Amino acid sequence: MNHPLARALSGAGISTVDVASRLGVDPKTVQRWISGRVPYPRHRTALARLTGWSAHDLWPALPRPAAPSAVADEVRVVYPHRSAVPPDAYRRILAEAKREIDILAYSALFLAEDAAVPTLLRSKAHSGVRVRIALGDPAGKHIAERGMEEGIGEGMSARIRTALVSFGPLAAEDGVELRLHDTVLYNSICRGDDEMLVNTHVYGRPAAHAPVLHLREFQREGMTGTHRLAIGRVWANAQSIN
Repeated sequence: MNHPLARALSGAGISTVDVASRLGVDPKTVQRWISGRVPYPRHRTALARLTGWSAHDLWPALPRPAAPSAVADEVRVVYPHRSAVPPDAYRRILAEAKREIDILAYSALFLAEDAAVPTLLRSKAHSGVRVRIALGDPAGKHIAERGMEEGIGEGMSARIRTALVSFGPLAAEDGVELRLHDTVLYNSICRGDDEMLVNTHVYGRPAAHAPVLHLREFQREGMTGTHRLAIGRVWANAQSIN
């Protein structure tokens, strides 16, 4: 009776036959569990309820979930698609940045068309915040492929050129750098210091119709840190137009 499950069943006054009957399994299966075989998750949950012991007390070797601060607390909000994001969410992240701002996208046209955003980026750069904007190269191979994938063909390149009408002049400002990339992006990112909005990309659908994660960094190795590193990799291979 060394296995925790055996002790738990004994303490609860439940026999292997009782367990087998309640869970709809063969008594020999229960014996195997008592001998050390780990049950399927649904049976572990049922046994925990029967005995009053937690799953980790019954099976100490089970992997434990990550600490809330490492995962759950890093995800502030999950939006089903970009239009569900409050209109001021992007502006707030940019406005509250004290050190760095990164915008990584194919076109980020929705930001370029927001009259307040270019003005805000210029103001943040003048206050000492480093601003980096990486947009797709209108002549790029992968940008053309993304346009075909979304069913808009050359429309993707046209969107980028339109965005550059608003973002292009910022390249002349001290503290602002604008680069063009030809990368397969799996998400678009708007980052201000330790906070970011990550717009995932879904095959065949425009980014506006894909989910958005609102993340806040709590540790360098977390989700936010992973996306921050991705920005750096794309940025390193992008071409400056300053």
